[in-house]
Amino acid sequence: MTRFIDVDDLVALTREIGIEKFLSDMAGYIAEDYRHWGDFEKAPRIASHSALGVIELMPTSNGRLYGFKYVNGHPANVAKNLPNVVAFGALADVETGVPLMLCEMTLLTAMRTAAMSAVAAKAMARSGSRIMAVIGCGAQCEFQILAFKAVLGVDEVRLFDLNPAAIEKVLRNLAGVKDLRVTIASSASDAVKGADIVSTMTAAKTRTAVLTPDMVEAGMHINAIGGDCPGKTELHPDVVRGARVGVEYEPQTRHEGEIQQMPADFTVTEMWKILTGVEPGRRDEAEVTLFDSVGFAINDFSALRYLRDVAVAHNAGSDIGLIPHLADPRDLFTLLRG
Repeated sequence: MTRFIDVDDLVALTREIGIEKFLSDMAGYIAEDYRHWGDFEKAPRIASHSALGVIELMPTSNGRLYGFKYVNGHPANVAKNLPNVVAFGALADVETGVPLMLCEMTLLTAMRTAAMSAVAAKAMARSGSRIMAVIGCGAQCEFQILAFKAVLGVDEVRLFDLNPAAIEKVLRNLAGVKDLRVTIASSASDAVKGADIVSTMTAAKTRTAVLTPDMVEAGMHINAIGGDCPGKTELHPDVVRGARVGVEYEPQTRHEGEIQQMPADFTVTEMWKILTGVEPGRRDEAEVTLFDSVGFAINDFSALRYLRDVAVAHNAGSDIGLIPHLADPRDLFTLLRG
């Protein structure tokens, strides 16, 4: 049987474990898989574009497990009272090809994106980083803040968004979180002043510059997650040019991330090299570091692997008859005979 985890199952499981522990433990799975980078099949996501959006498939395998995620991006859906991004995924046994788990991944992707950001920041930010500025308070915001709190110990967050309702959403959702001070900044410049970590997560599908060189201070770590498709960036090119840049998978990030603004010979470092110690996350306390995140299939694989482990441990979800079970595997027609 195949374990099925729907939205309600994932919500209940996250509440049982606790969101901060859930994010922190998932971050551990991500870091572990990146340290075994050589085991994985790697390729940019497979995208099917239309006039109204994109549908993507993100597969990978480490030779023992195979995982994939289906995800879309349809900005106009919000006007139809539909989510602009939905996702589901599956994990299978490579030896037999049998699907082990089928699950929702809209919520899970938000959590894995936050966990990946925290993994990168722990490796690249200055030790003792506690102050975080957030530019863009959309769907990712709360997850990112809680992941940085859980993994790095961030205890002060400054919010800025052009939409007051977005800020109010974050304040409402994080009300009651212990050991976390959340304030509202009057501008992006005000938010980032003196911050150890700056997270940009705006939604506009265009080239913009929410972070400019005059806003960047020595030693900052920039967590840029909003620029995640061709033609969409958030950082002024000089911010990228002046930073030590970490990426998930360079061929994909060259096409989709902040470094699409840079020439082909612009130097970046893949995160697996940093997490295995091949390259340093930062070379000194004054260096500006940047994680140019676009999302990669291994991140989803790690999230799926983690979810299956905790679902089994907590007996979450249900078993479904996704594949036939036969007395004689060669006699498929017998299912129709009854």
